[in-house]
Amino acid sequence: VDLFVNISSSPFEMGKAAIRRDMIRQHAARHRVPFLYLNQVGGNDELIFDGHSLGFDASGGLLLRADDFEEAFTVVDVLIAGAAAEVAGLKPRLHDTGLAAVSESREEEAWQALRLGLRDYVRKCGFTSVVLGLSGGIDSALTAALAADALGPAQVTGIAMPTRFSSDHSLRDAEALARNLGIAYHVVPIDDIFQSYLDALAPVLPDSQGVAEENIQARVRGAVLMAYSNTHGYLLLSTGNKSELAVGYCTLYGDMCGGLAVINDVPKTLVYDLARYVNRNGDLIPVSSITKPPSAELRPNQTDQDTLPPYEVIDAIVEGYVERGLDRAALVAQGLDPGVVADVIGRIDRNEYKRRQAAPGLRITAKAFGIGRRFPIAADYGG
Repeated sequence: VDLFVNISSSPFEMGKAAIRRDMIRQHAARHRVPFLYLNQVGGNDELIFDGHSLGFDASGGLLLRADDFEEAFTVVDVLIAGAAAEVAGLKPRLHDTGLAAVSESREEEAWQALRLGLRDYVRKCGFTSVVLGLSGGIDSALTAALAADALGPAQVTGIAMPTRFSSDHSLRDAEALARNLGIAYHVVPIDDIFQSYLDALAPVLPDSQGVAEENIQARVRGAVLMAYSNTHGYLLLSTGNKSELAVGYCTLYGDMCGGLAVINDVPKTLVYDLARYVNRNGDLIPVSSITKPPSAELRPNQTDQDTLPPYEVIDAIVEGYVERGLDRAALVAQGLDPGVVADVIGRIDRNEYKRRQAAPGLRITAKAFGIGRRFPIAADYGG
Protein backbone atom coordinates (compact mmCIF):
# COMPACT_ATOMS: atom_id res chain seq x y z
CA VAL A 1 0.00 0.00 0.00
CA ASP A 2 1.37 3.40 -1.01
CA LEU A 3 -1.32 5.69 0.41
CA PHE A 4 -4.21 5.51 2.86
CA VAL A 5 -7.23 7.68 1.97
CA ASN A 6 -10.21 7.86 4.30
CA ILE A 7 -13.27 9.71 2.95
CA SER A 8 -15.28 10.23 6.10
CA SER A 9 -18.51 11.55 7.60
CA SER A 10 -17.39 11.68 11.20
CA PRO A 11 -19.88 13.65 13.35
CA PHE A 12 -18.59 16.34 15.66
CA GLU A 13 -18.50 16.15 19.41
CA MET A 14 -16.43 18.27 21.78
CA GLY A 15 -12.94 16.87 22.25
CA LYS A 16 -13.23 14.35 19.41
CA ALA A 17 -10.92 16.16 16.96
CA ALA A 18 -7.79 15.58 19.07
CA ILE A 19 -8.60 11.87 19.47
CA ARG A 20 -9.22 11.53 15.73
CA ARG A 21 -5.94 13.27 14.85
CA ASP A 22 -3.90 11.06 17.17
CA MET A 23 -5.50 7.87 15.86
CA ILE A 24 -4.78 8.74 12.22
CA ARG A 25 -1.22 9.83 13.02
CA GLN A 26 -0.56 6.50 14.74
CA HIS A 27 -1.85 4.54 11.74
CA ALA A 28 0.46 6.46 9.38
CA ALA A 29 3.51 5.97 11.62
CA ARG A 30 2.79 2.30 12.40
CA HIS A 31 2.41 1.26 8.77
CA ARG A 32 4.98 3.76 7.38
CA VAL A 33 2.40 4.90 4.82
CA PRO A 34 1.08 8.45 4.25
CA PHE A 35 -2.51 8.93 5.36
CA LEU A 36 -5.04 11.45 3.99
CA TYR A 37 -8.28 11.93 5.91
CA LEU A 38 -11.10 13.93 4.29
CA ASN A 39 -14.12 14.74 6.45
CA GLN A 40 -17.52 16.15 5.57
CA VAL A 41 -18.46 19.75 6.49
CA GLY A 42 -21.94 20.93 7.39
CA GLY A 43 -25.07 20.24 9.41
CA ASN A 44 -27.43 17.31 8.80
CA ASP A 45 -30.39 17.51 11.20
CA GLU A 46 -28.93 16.98 14.68
CA LEU A 47 -25.48 15.95 13.39
CA ILE A 48 -22.70 18.45 12.72
CA PHE A 49 -19.70 17.56 10.56
CA ASP A 50 -16.67 19.67 11.40
CA GLY A 51 -14.34 19.09 8.44
CA HIS A 52 -10.85 19.33 9.93
CA SER A 53 -9.36 17.17 7.18
CA LEU A 54 -5.82 15.93 7.80
CA GLY A 55 -2.74 14.62 6.04
CA PHE A 56 0.22 12.79 7.61
CA ASP A 57 3.46 11.61 6.03
CA ALA A 58 4.86 8.09 6.43
CA SER A 59 6.57 8.97 9.71
CA GLY A 60 3.45 10.44 11.29
CA GLY A 61 4.45 14.03 10.54
CA LEU A 62 1.65 16.49 9.93
CA LEU A 63 1.41 17.53 6.27
CA LEU A 64 -2.01 19.12 6.15
CA ARG A 65 -4.71 20.37 8.46
CA ALA A 66 -7.70 22.00 6.82
CA ASP A 67 -10.00 24.43 8.60
CA ASP A 68 -12.64 23.17 10.96
CA PHE A 69 -16.31 24.05 10.34
CA GLU A 70 -15.52 25.54 6.93
CA GLU A 71 -15.42 24.00 3.47
CA ALA A 72 -11.97 24.22 1.85
CA PHE A 73 -10.05 23.11 -1.23
CA THR A 74 -6.47 22.24 -0.32
CA VAL A 75 -3.62 20.70 -2.31
CA VAL A 76 -0.87 18.67 -0.64
CA ASP A 77 2.07 16.78 -2.17
CA VAL A 78 2.53 13.25 -0.81
CA LEU A 79 5.30 10.76 -1.61
CA ILE A 80 3.65 7.51 -2.72
CA ALA A 81 5.23 5.02 -5.18
CA GLY A 82 8.33 3.67 -3.49
CA ALA A 83 7.89 5.98 -0.54
CA ALA A 84 7.93 3.10 1.94
CA ALA A 85 11.54 2.28 1.05
CA GLU A 86 12.60 5.90 1.56
CA VAL A 87 11.28 6.02 5.12
CA ALA A 88 12.05 2.45 6.15
CA GLY A 89 14.78 3.59 8.52
CA LEU A 90 12.82 6.41 10.10
CA LYS A 91 11.30 6.23 13.56
CA PRO A 92 7.93 7.89 14.16
CA ARG A 93 8.43 11.45 15.38
CA LEU A 94 6.34 13.17 18.03
CA HIS A 95 4.39 16.11 16.71
CA ASP A 96 2.40 17.14 19.75
CA THR A 97 2.89 20.87 19.12
CA GLY A 98 1.79 20.49 15.51
CA LEU A 99 -1.37 18.69 16.59
CA ALA A 100 -2.79 21.45 18.77
CA ALA A 101 -6.52 21.99 18.40
CA VAL A 102 -7.56 24.34 15.62
CA SER A 103 -10.19 25.93 17.84
CA GLU A 104 -8.55 27.98 20.57
CA SER A 105 -10.85 26.79 23.35
CA ARG A 106 -13.67 24.43 24.23
CA GLU A 107 -16.05 27.37 24.05
CA GLU A 108 -14.91 28.38 20.57
CA GLU A 109 -15.23 24.79 19.37
CA ALA A 110 -18.79 24.49 20.71
CA TRP A 111 -19.76 27.91 19.35
CA GLN A 112 -18.52 27.17 15.84
CA ALA A 113 -20.30 23.81 15.81
CA LEU A 114 -23.61 25.28 16.96
CA ARG A 115 -23.29 28.17 14.53
CA LEU A 116 -22.74 25.80 11.60
CA GLY A 117 -25.50 23.42 12.67
CA LEU A 118 -28.02 26.24 13.10
CA ARG A 119 -27.16 27.88 9.80
CA ASP A 120 -27.40 24.69 7.77
CA TYR A 121 -30.59 23.48 9.48
CA VAL A 122 -32.36 26.77 8.76
CA ARG A 123 -31.23 26.94 5.15
CA LYS A 124 -31.78 23.28 4.33
CA CYS A 125 -35.31 23.50 5.71
CA GLY A 126 -36.04 26.37 3.33
CA PHE A 127 -36.10 29.22 5.85
CA THR A 128 -34.19 32.48 5.83
CA SER A 129 -35.32 33.98 9.16
CA VAL A 130 -35.99 32.83 12.72
CA VAL A 131 -38.02 33.99 15.71
CA LEU A 132 -37.55 33.21 19.40
CA GLY A 133 -38.85 34.30 22.77
CA LEU A 134 -36.60 36.65 24.74
CA SER A 135 -37.06 36.35 28.49
CA GLY A 136 -34.08 38.40 29.58
CA GLY A 137 -32.42 35.20 30.76
CA ILE A 138 -29.17 33.61 29.67
CA ASP A 139 -30.57 30.75 27.57
CA SER A 140 -32.62 32.88 25.20
CA ALA A 141 -29.80 35.44 25.09
CA LEU A 142 -27.28 32.81 24.01
CA THR A 143 -29.67 31.39 21.42
CA ALA A 144 -30.32 34.85 19.98
CA ALA A 145 -26.58 35.58 19.81
CA LEU A 146 -25.97 32.30 17.97
CA ALA A 147 -28.77 33.04 15.51
CA ALA A 148 -27.50 36.54 14.83
CA ASP A 149 -24.01 35.22 14.17
CA ALA A 150 -25.16 32.28 12.02
CA LEU A 151 -27.83 34.03 9.95
CA GLY A 152 -27.18 37.75 10.32
CA PRO A 153 -29.01 40.11 12.71
CA ALA A 154 -31.54 41.13 10.06
CA GLN A 155 -32.85 37.56 9.96
CA VAL A 156 -33.59 37.28 13.70
CA THR A 157 -36.63 38.49 15.64
CA GLY A 158 -37.00 38.35 19.42
CA ILE A 159 -40.31 38.66 21.23
CA ALA A 160 -40.72 39.44 24.93
CA MET A 161 -44.02 38.28 26.47
CA PRO A 162 -44.31 39.66 30.01
CA THR A 163 -46.91 38.72 32.62
CA ARG A 164 -47.53 39.98 36.17
CA PHE A 165 -44.60 37.86 37.32
CA SER A 166 -42.06 39.28 34.85
CA SER A 167 -39.50 41.57 36.41
CA ASP A 168 -38.64 44.98 35.02
CA HIS A 169 -34.97 44.03 34.82
CA SER A 170 -35.79 41.03 32.62
CA LEU A 171 -37.54 43.27 30.11
CA ARG A 172 -34.65 45.71 30.20
CA ASP A 173 -32.17 42.88 29.64
CA ALA A 174 -34.18 41.51 26.70
CA GLU A 175 -34.38 44.92 25.07
CA ALA A 176 -30.69 45.61 25.68
CA LEU A 177 -29.74 42.26 24.16
CA ALA A 178 -31.80 42.94 21.03
CA ARG A 179 -30.24 46.37 20.69
CA ASN A 180 -26.70 45.02 21.19
CA LEU A 181 -27.21 42.27 18.60
CA GLY A 182 -29.08 44.50 16.15
CA ILE A 183 -32.05 42.12 15.89
CA ALA A 184 -35.74 43.01 15.60
CA TYR A 185 -37.58 43.15 18.93
CA HIS A 186 -41.23 43.19 19.92
CA VAL A 187 -43.07 43.22 23.24
CA VAL A 188 -46.35 41.30 23.35
CA PRO A 189 -47.85 41.45 26.88
CA ILE A 190 -49.77 38.26 27.62
CA ASP A 191 -51.14 38.88 31.11
CA ASP A 192 -54.67 39.55 29.84
CA ILE A 193 -54.57 36.31 27.84
CA PHE A 194 -53.27 34.48 30.90
CA GLN A 195 -56.06 35.93 33.05
CA SER A 196 -58.69 34.91 30.51
CA TYR A 197 -57.43 31.33 30.83
CA LEU A 198 -57.69 31.50 34.61
CA ASP A 199 -61.19 32.94 34.42
CA ALA A 200 -62.38 30.31 31.95
CA LEU A 201 -60.82 27.47 33.95
CA ALA A 202 -61.89 28.71 37.39
CA PRO A 203 -64.75 26.19 37.68
CA VAL A 204 -62.42 23.24 37.16
CA LEU A 205 -59.08 24.42 38.61
CA PRO A 206 -58.25 24.79 42.32
CA ASP A 207 -58.12 28.30 43.74
CA SER A 208 -54.43 28.07 44.67
CA GLN A 209 -51.73 28.86 42.16
CA GLY A 210 -49.82 25.77 41.09
CA VAL A 211 -47.86 24.16 38.30
CA ALA A 212 -50.88 24.11 35.99
CA GLU A 213 -51.22 27.90 36.23
CA GLU A 214 -47.48 28.34 35.72
CA ASN A 215 -47.56 26.18 32.61
CA ILE A 216 -50.48 28.15 31.16
CA GLN A 217 -48.15 31.15 30.84
CA ALA A 218 -45.51 29.09 29.02
CA ARG A 219 -48.16 27.67 26.68
CA VAL A 220 -49.59 31.11 25.90
CA ARG A 221 -46.07 32.19 24.97
CA GLY A 222 -45.69 29.14 22.76
CA ALA A 223 -48.95 30.01 20.98
CA VAL A 224 -47.85 33.63 20.43
CA LEU A 225 -44.51 32.55 18.98
CA MET A 226 -46.11 29.94 16.73
CA ALA A 227 -48.60 32.54 15.49
CA TYR A 228 -45.71 34.84 14.57
CA SER A 229 -43.90 31.93 12.91
CA ASN A 230 -46.99 30.97 10.89
CA THR A 231 -47.69 34.55 9.82
CA HIS A 232 -44.18 35.51 8.75
CA GLY A 233 -42.80 32.14 7.68
CA TYR A 234 -40.01 32.25 10.28
CA LEU A 235 -38.57 29.14 11.92
CA LEU A 236 -39.25 29.16 15.67
CA LEU A 237 -36.20 28.40 17.81
CA SER A 238 -36.72 26.90 21.25
CA THR A 239 -34.19 27.94 23.87
CA GLY A 240 -34.03 25.18 26.51
CA ASN A 241 -30.67 23.74 27.55
CA LYS A 242 -29.60 20.13 28.16
CA SER A 243 -29.81 20.35 31.95
CA GLU A 244 -33.45 21.47 31.84
CA LEU A 245 -34.38 18.90 29.22
CA ALA A 246 -32.70 16.16 31.25
CA VAL A 247 -34.77 16.72 34.39
CA GLY A 248 -37.97 17.84 32.65
CA TYR A 249 -37.75 21.48 33.75
CA CYS A 250 -39.63 22.61 30.66
CA THR A 251 -43.24 22.82 29.47
CA LEU A 252 -44.69 20.68 26.71
CA TYR A 253 -46.43 22.86 24.10
CA GLY A 254 -44.95 25.88 25.85
CA ASP A 255 -41.26 26.79 25.92
CA MET A 256 -40.60 23.48 24.12
CA CYS A 257 -42.42 24.75 21.00
CA GLY A 258 -40.18 25.17 17.99
CA GLY A 259 -38.67 23.77 14.84
CA LEU A 260 -35.14 23.57 16.24
CA ALA A 261 -33.83 23.36 19.81
CA VAL A 262 -30.49 25.11 19.32
CA ILE A 263 -28.86 24.52 22.72
CA ASN A 264 -30.65 21.39 23.92
CA ASP A 265 -27.30 19.52 24.05
CA VAL A 266 -25.56 22.37 25.89
CA PRO A 267 -25.38 21.85 29.68
CA LYS A 268 -26.26 24.90 31.77
CA THR A 269 -22.70 25.31 33.01
CA LEU A 270 -21.49 25.45 29.40
CA VAL A 271 -24.26 27.96 28.63
CA TYR A 272 -22.60 30.33 31.11
CA ASP A 273 -19.15 29.67 29.62
CA LEU A 274 -20.46 30.35 26.11
CA ALA A 275 -22.13 33.58 27.26
CA ARG A 276 -18.80 34.78 28.61
CA TYR A 277 -17.20 33.72 25.31
CA VAL A 278 -19.74 35.87 23.43
CA ASN A 279 -18.81 38.79 25.66
CA ARG A 280 -15.05 38.36 25.29
CA ASN A 281 -14.76 41.59 23.24
CA GLY A 282 -17.62 43.52 24.83
CA ASP A 283 -20.94 42.94 26.53
CA LEU A 284 -23.30 41.76 23.80
CA ILE A 285 -25.22 39.73 26.37
CA PRO A 286 -26.15 41.99 29.31
CA VAL A 287 -24.03 41.13 32.33
CA SER A 288 -27.10 40.87 34.55
CA SER A 289 -28.46 38.08 32.32
CA ILE A 290 -25.34 36.12 33.27
CA THR A 291 -25.06 37.01 36.94
CA LYS A 292 -28.68 36.92 38.16
CA PRO A 293 -30.14 33.66 39.51
CA PRO A 294 -31.90 31.77 36.69
CA SER A 295 -35.68 31.94 36.89
CA ALA A 296 -38.68 30.98 34.77
CA GLU A 297 -40.58 33.91 36.36
CA LEU A 298 -43.86 31.99 36.44
CA ARG A 299 -44.60 32.82 40.09
CA PRO A 300 -43.43 35.52 42.53
CA ASN A 301 -39.71 35.51 43.40
CA GLN A 302 -39.16 32.18 41.64
CA THR A 303 -35.70 30.75 40.97
CA ASP A 304 -34.75 27.48 39.28
CA GLN A 305 -33.03 26.27 42.45
CA ASP A 306 -36.32 26.38 44.36
CA THR A 307 -37.06 22.98 42.81
CA LEU A 308 -33.75 21.84 41.33
CA PRO A 309 -30.29 21.04 42.69
CA PRO A 310 -27.51 23.47 41.63
CA TYR A 311 -26.85 23.22 37.91
CA GLU A 312 -23.22 22.22 38.38
CA VAL A 313 -24.45 19.17 40.29
CA ILE A 314 -27.12 18.35 37.70
CA ASP A 315 -24.55 18.66 34.91
CA ALA A 316 -22.08 16.36 36.67
CA ILE A 317 -24.79 13.70 37.02
CA VAL A 318 -26.06 14.15 33.45
CA GLU A 319 -22.52 13.88 32.09
CA GLY A 320 -21.87 10.71 34.06
CA TYR A 321 -25.24 8.98 33.69
CA VAL A 322 -26.23 10.01 30.15
CA GLU A 323 -22.93 10.52 28.35
CA ARG A 324 -20.69 7.98 30.11
CA GLY A 325 -23.27 5.39 31.16
CA LEU A 326 -22.32 5.38 34.85
CA ASP A 327 -24.74 3.91 37.39
CA ARG A 328 -25.75 5.41 40.74
CA ALA A 329 -22.99 3.68 42.69
CA ALA A 330 -20.29 5.00 40.35
CA LEU A 331 -21.67 8.54 40.60
CA VAL A 332 -21.82 8.40 44.39
CA ALA A 333 -18.25 7.10 44.40
CA GLN A 334 -17.25 10.37 42.71
CA GLY A 335 -18.39 12.24 45.82
CA LEU A 336 -21.93 13.17 44.74
CA ASP A 337 -24.71 13.09 47.32
CA PRO A 338 -26.62 9.77 47.07
CA GLY A 339 -30.02 11.42 47.55
CA VAL A 340 -29.36 14.02 44.87
CA VAL A 341 -28.05 11.37 42.48
CA ALA A 342 -31.19 9.30 42.96
CA ASP A 343 -33.41 12.35 42.51
CA VAL A 344 -31.74 13.55 39.29
CA ILE A 345 -31.55 10.08 37.73
CA GLY A 346 -35.21 9.57 38.56
CA ARG A 347 -36.10 12.84 36.84
CA ILE A 348 -34.05 11.89 33.78
CA ASP A 349 -35.78 8.53 33.49
CA ARG A 350 -39.31 9.80 34.07
CA ASN A 351 -39.08 12.67 31.60
CA GLU A 352 -38.35 10.62 28.51
CA TYR A 353 -41.93 11.34 27.39
CA LYS A 354 -41.16 15.07 27.21
CA ARG A 355 -37.94 14.61 25.30
CA ARG A 356 -39.68 12.34 22.79
CA GLN A 357 -41.92 15.32 21.89
CA ALA A 358 -39.16 17.94 21.84
CA ALA A 359 -37.94 19.75 18.75
CA PRO A 360 -34.81 18.28 17.12
CA GLY A 361 -31.59 19.69 18.53
CA LEU A 362 -27.92 20.03 17.62
CA ARG A 363 -25.53 17.40 18.96
CA ILE A 364 -22.22 18.55 20.43
CA THR A 365 -21.61 16.04 23.25
CA ALA A 366 -20.86 12.33 23.27
CA LYS A 367 -24.53 11.49 23.91
CA ALA A 368 -27.33 13.89 23.07
CA PHE A 369 -30.98 13.27 23.82
CA GLY A 370 -32.93 12.22 20.74
CA ILE A 371 -32.28 9.49 18.21
CA GLY A 372 -28.92 8.70 19.78
CA ARG A 373 -30.49 7.87 23.15
CA ARG A 374 -33.98 6.36 23.20
CA PHE A 375 -35.38 4.83 26.38
CA PRO A 376 -38.88 3.40 26.90
CA ILE A 377 -41.52 5.87 28.03
CA ALA A 378 -43.84 3.24 29.51
CA ALA A 379 -41.56 1.74 32.14
CA ASP A 380 -41.27 1.53 35.91
CA TYR A 381 -38.16 3.57 36.75
CA GLY A 382 -38.69 3.27 40.47
CA GLY A 383 -40.95 6.19 41.32
